[in-house]
Amino acid sequence: MTEKNTTFNFDQVIDRANSTSAKWDKKVLEKGFGDPDLLPLWVADMDFKAPKPIIERLVKTAEYGIFGYSIIPPSFYEAVLSWFKRRYGWEIDKKWLSQTPGVIPALDVAVNAFCNPGDKVIVQNPIYYPFYRVIENNGCRILLNPLKFSNSHYTMDFEDLEKKVKDPRAKMIILCNPHNPIGRVWTKEELKQLGNICITNEILVVSDEIHCDLIFPGYKHTNFAIVNDEFAQNSITCTSTSKTFNLAGLKISNIVIPNQKIRQTFVNTQANLGVGGANLFAVAAMEAAYSHEICENWLEALLQYLKGNLDFLKTFIKENIPQIKVIEPEGTYLIWLDCRELGLDHKELEKFMRGKAKLALDEGYIFGQGGEGFERINIACPKSILEDALNRIKEAMSNMKN
Repeated sequence: MTEKNTTFNFDQVIDRANSTSAKWDKKVLEKGFGDPDLLPLWVADMDFKAPKPIIERLVKTAEYGIFGYSIIPPSFYEAVLSWFKRRYGWEIDKKWLSQTPGVIPALDVAVNAFCNPGDKVIVQNPIYYPFYRVIENNGCRILLNPLKFSNSHYTMDFEDLEKKVKDPRAKMIILCNPHNPIGRVWTKEELKQLGNICITNEILVVSDEIHCDLIFPGYKHTNFAIVNDEFAQNSITCTSTSKTFNLAGLKISNIVIPNQKIRQTFVNTQANLGVGGANLFAVAAMEAAYSHEICENWLEALLQYLKGNLDFLKTFIKENIPQIKVIEPEGTYLIWLDCRELGLDHKELEKFMRGKAKLALDEGYIFGQGGEGFERINIACPKSILEDALNRIKEAMSNMKN
């Protein structure tokens, strides 16, 4: 009998102190945020246990007791291909897949493989801040295509993109879909417009789709490569179970590259950099995540819980902290908060959240131009923790007025 959604207890508060958690470790908080006792709602790491079939598969793998060199079994590929066909209608060929220890290493390989020092890589800011590091660490330059922000809604600036792709040194765009931190899930029409611009101007599209399974009701994720075959042949798609099932520490991603020439160049660069292969436990966990019905039920229950947390967040802020505006998310569990009405510059806002509210959030300015005055908060936690965080902001606001 399949485990029912009602058995998933996302309200359970799990003490993650002394668990070597980067999110909760006091040394990390003290070094990065200045106070080891802050409540952390920053990094994209959920405070929920993974589904039971994943845990059981990892235990079984450990109990076998021999951890020699391993291969990726056919059952792994069957699970991955079935997941994407079932949930997205994407027919992936096994040979298109390559594994990396995370999406950021995959982006690093891609920039190294397809760009020369001095070339430019387009990003749509404000955007996930490690993208900037990946580009610059490979001797390349960042080419900004800022998102347009109007009436609390973000859209792509295609007119600006048309200009940026004309730069002779522009070689690649890193697309974030769903977008982190703003939470947009780009529509098929938006992807078509971007893809056509890139095809016309020979710009390779590297699509980070790590949050693709985390979509709020009323929205639908479209894989960039599924829009049409021409886009598939001009793209690299980065996927993973790390955000979906809270497996980031296991370090595995599936990189989908339909174009044989692009795929071979990517794989060759992987080999040259030593960024290849897959951890025995990571393979076992991903296969379990994608193949067990209980895991899929867990995901559906998670999405319902996240929607509940989002609704609670919006209501609480509207009733208690109206100076802060919630940017309505379409996907991810990372919520973008517009704090500009507080009248604080980005350093004062950072000081307020950390020093007064005692919260470790991701400051908007670290996401680049356009992020100043915003905060990113992670709602993938028990509601009681989220309520504590919001009450801290409310109390700090009250004290600020006094």
